[in-house]
Formats: sequence, C-alpha cells, structure tokens
Amino acid sequence: MTRRTVKVDSEKCQGHNRCYAMAPAMFKVDEFGYATPRGDGVLKTEQDFELARRAVDNCPERAISIEEHDEA
Repeated sequence: MTRRTVKVDSEKCQGHNRCYAMAPAMFKVDEFGYATPRGDGVLKTEQDFELARRAVDNCPERAISIEEHDEA
C-alpha cells in the first residue's frame, strides 16, 4: 500500500495562497500568507489526492509536492 502526503517547501512558498483558495481544508496560511499542510498532510482519499494535484499544478512557485511512501 502507498501512503501519499502533501508537502509545502517553505523556502519556495511566496504566499500566493492558491493552494488555500482551492483546498482550505488541506492547507492553512500563517499571518504572512505562507502555506503549510493541515495536520500531517496525509492524503486519505482519492478526492484529497486530486485536490492536492490541483494545488501542485497551480502553485506558481512549485512549492507544493506530493510524496509517496510504500508501507509494509
């Protein structure tokens, strides 16, 4: 089984908030507008994965990624 998580590279994020606008339940922003995943970033459903893919595709700084980890 593969576990997927969404990540935000804080070095690349410039606070455009497109990810938050698309998926406010998946991302949060701080007082400066920089995004981080909510909770542990685990994508539990296929809908979560599709929202994360849209966020990846729409981030102008390419700060968002999806990591896949094989689980035993």
